[in-house]
Amino acid sequence: MADPHPPTSTSLCCCRKTLPVPGRPGADAARARRPHPGSARCPLVDVASASNFQSFQLNHFHLDLRLNFTLKEMTGWLVLDLVPIQPGIDTLVLDTHPSLLIHSIDCKMPGSTQLDRPVSLTYRVDPFTDYGSSLNISLPGVVVQRGKGFQVTLRFTTTDGPATWWLDAPLTCGQSQPLVFTLGHSVSNRSFFPCFDTPAVKSTYSATVRVPEGVMVLMSATRSSYSKPDRVFHFSMQYPVPAYLVALVAGELKHVDVGPRSRVWAEPCLLSCALNKLGGSVERWLAVAEDLFGPYPWGRYDIVFLPPSFPIVAMENPCLTFIISSILESRDFLLIDVIHEISHGWFGNAVTNATWEDMWLSEGLATYAQRRITTLAYGEAFTCLETRFRLDALHRQLRLLGDDSPVSKLQVTFEPGVNPSTLMNLFTYEKGFCFASYLCKLCGDVSRFDAFLRAYISQFKFSSVVAEDLIGLFLDFFPALKEEGVAHREGLEFDRWLGGLGAPLYEPDLSAGGVLTRPVHQLCDLWAAPAPDPNALAAFDLSTWTSFQTVLFLDRMLDRCPLPHEVMEGLSGAYSRLLVSQSAEVQIRWLQMVVRSNYPPEIPAVRSFLHKHTSRMYTVPLYEDLVAGVMKCVAMETYSQTQGRLHPNLRRSLQQIIFQSPNPAPSPPPNPSPFPFPPSNPAHSPHLPHSYPSPPLPPSQPAPSPLLAPKPRPSSPHPPQTPPLETNTSSFSPPPPPQSNPSLPTPQTNSSTSSTPSPPQTNPSLPTPQTNSSTSSSPSPPLPPPASTTAALILWKVDVSA
Repeated sequence: MADPHPPTSTSLCCCRKTLPVPGRPGADAARARRPHPGSARCPLVDVASASNFQSFQLNHFHLDLRLNFTLKEMTGWLVLDLVPIQPGIDTLVLDTHPSLLIHSIDCKMPGSTQLDRPVSLTYRVDPFTDYGSSLNISLPGVVVQRGKGFQVTLRFTTTDGPATWWLDAPLTCGQSQPLVFTLGHSVSNRSFFPCFDTPAVKSTYSATVRVPEGVMVLMSATRSSYSKPDRVFHFSMQYPVPAYLVALVAGELKHVDVGPRSRVWAEPCLLSCALNKLGGSVERWLAVAEDLFGPYPWGRYDIVFLPPSFPIVAMENPCLTFIISSILESRDFLLIDVIHEISHGWFGNAVTNATWEDMWLSEGLATYAQRRITTLAYGEAFTCLETRFRLDALHRQLRLLGDDSPVSKLQVTFEPGVNPSTLMNLFTYEKGFCFASYLCKLCGDVSRFDAFLRAYISQFKFSSVVAEDLIGLFLDFFPALKEEGVAHREGLEFDRWLGGLGAPLYEPDLSAGGVLTRPVHQLCDLWAAPAPDPNALAAFDLSTWTSFQTVLFLDRMLDRCPLPHEVMEGLSGAYSRLLVSQSAEVQIRWLQMVVRSNYPPEIPAVRSFLHKHTSRMYTVPLYEDLVAGVMKCVAMETYSQTQGRLHPNLRRSLQQIIFQSPNPAPSPPPNPSPFPFPPSNPAHSPHLPHSYPSPPLPPSQPAPSPLLAPKPRPSSPHPPQTPPLETNTSSFSPPPPPQSNPSLPTPQTNSSTSSTPSPPQTNPSLPTPQTNSSTSSSPSPPLPPPASTTAALILWKVDVSA
């Protein structure tokens, strides 16, 4: 996977060893094999994947899907083009999920006289973790000859798993047609299709999707075409991608071109607004990024705006970014979100972290790249303001978690069974950004570091890497720095950057943002005075402020909540009308102040907000604050009036918050970084609304360390659903039908097929192996666990599975 043509070696893979079991020495031994920065590469273990991906080279895969909106199912087949790269392997192990029903599996060797026709294979499904299972497929000896390719075809049905979100018409913006989207980040796509669900494996893919008339389908692909008589969409991704970046959205979607290689997709009622807000900006941002980091690798950069019930901010799937439509209310947040996702085209998509423990290679470098782009496009002061408010969130989070919190590591270590999504937090973004800024400072000139990043992309494009690859290249690129021993400078050792706890060892100079941050600090100081001077307050006109200045001000005030009634009365009289007319990111901060300070005159605005916004990142924080205080009756009343317009997963989460959970502790101020906070501690950060208490644990279960043990949760096999991914139904020429993929009839479920059993919650014993001749029924999934109160306003991706 070092280049578009996967090699026969695994030099850039995290080579899989025997999977360590929680509590056994294997986990520690695997950890000990990790090299020091700048040292030789050692094989790594991806504990989040059950697959034996190190034994096979995946050249390509093809999906053939039929979407059924009535049953909320995707039925079809998957064809894997594989080559064995290790001798003596007689089993193919793929990642799957209890919600994904396997009907049959067969294989053949194209062009072979021994196996030129499909041969049925036996298989079984074993428990793995609460977020997936392992699919063990027995292979005939004739196909496991090293270096000789073969195909495996799996027929399956995708039901209501964590990767797939079915929205009934009332949950969409237009409320006329249903919509479905998928989200693979980080380990959810194993419920979309069986796969090597690890970022270490990349391959090209193609897809055929059959839909009812009037439905538009988009996928994260470089080419697409549509056969109207058959209502079939064809897609092709010509560059290798990991499984988590395969995405689909289907519904009533229209488009408008906003540049020579960009178009905006949305429901018809949103399209004119999206066009008005973006205009020609996308091409401008792409051009700035190309000047910095080299040619855009993916050809197309399209955007699809998803309905208000979309649970997170954005997702960076190649060729098509998924963004929540409510972000259109704020110009500042919109441009930051889009530029961040554009940055992922180089950092995260082209060069990917090989394991989720190095997630900062994607998010930290993308955040650095985003700020380089905004500095050139909008000036240093704007970038410093946005950075200041997010770094404030990081330090606020650290005060709540403690300096010794294991999640504050840049290179997080987690045990088998822990969902990688729960480890995506402010440190992934902001500490990663600070480390990149420190490396830039070592260079002495930002343009020299830009040149290094271009070399990094050129060296590792379309492959997966670990931190040691980045650092090794950095030291080779700057031999003088290597000779100086910069990796071992006391107090700033690269090892300490990666594995140390607490705050970043270095933060960039943000004094250039003082012209924008100074008024915020002055206004906060005025309101902190025992008797604020009305004349001094009148000198500050918030209507002229940027969104980031306003949210920074509200964050600082939220830190002081609950506020005295007379202070809230003054704030309400001065700013309420303005704040409730602004974007959701601004409104939710103000409304959390209202709830936490128990200020009844503004409660109607809280109700109005919850009637309008149906995304979990906006609703959960407010409901938690309502329940934590003396306003539980407001929460119950508002929920009863709005539950019909909420996604079923969100309804279940809110039911747990309102009716089943004890009053949670007050949650912290909004968070400016793109991810949720791990369980066990409230998250307080400036780009999320202030509500992050950890979800209640099942009865009689002690709270584990979030990094050292699997996260306990109720027995739901699928967590609350996640955001849509990018798709591209652009004006590319249609790809030819995959020649190597067999033409198979649409699979039909019958009583003789095998379905995946739901694994036990804890310490599961292995079920009786299933084969393609066995009979099994899939139990209806239980309710998902309580929602993690990680609202994501600027946290682009959050863990909506907790």
